[in-house]
Amino acid sequence: MSIENEVLLEKEKQNEPKEKLQRKEGEPTSAFKGASWAALFVGIVAYLIGLYNASMQLNEKGYYFAVLVFGLYSAVSLQKAVRDKDEGIPVTNIYYGISWIALIVSILLMAIGLYNAGSIVLSEKGFYGMAFVLSIFAAITIQKNIRDTQKARERD
Repeated sequence: MSIENEVLLEKEKQNEPKEKLQRKEGEPTSAFKGASWAALFVGIVAYLIGLYNASMQLNEKGYYFAVLVFGLYSAVSLQKAVRDKDEGIPVTNIYYGISWIALIVSILLMAIGLYNAGSIVLSEKGFYGMAFVLSIFAAITIQKNIRDTQKARERD
């Protein structure tokens, strides 16, 4: 084979579409998974940077940090309980109820804390509220993505 033919074959191989990894049916796309993780990262980092730079006492910062952690955990726990129940996996009513109560309490603690925070200006309150909501939503979405990916891979 001549050198020209080899060069032409190499160029043809480069122009061929590369084989994509096959996504399983029901599995979220990589873009959606990445966007979910990015939203969680942005929400948590923004919230924590806001806390770090805030001119509040350390016990107040601890309160808002604890509310964030509690909210994230309760959101993931509730999403798992709802999904388990929907898929016929046994979930006790007490756990299901506590999961709902925990999420509601975390949201109420955030709202009451921000409402009563005299040292925080209104724009900062909005910032903390939005970062909190973004983080909670992203945590739920990531938990859903993990479950969907696991379920799709179990089918094969």
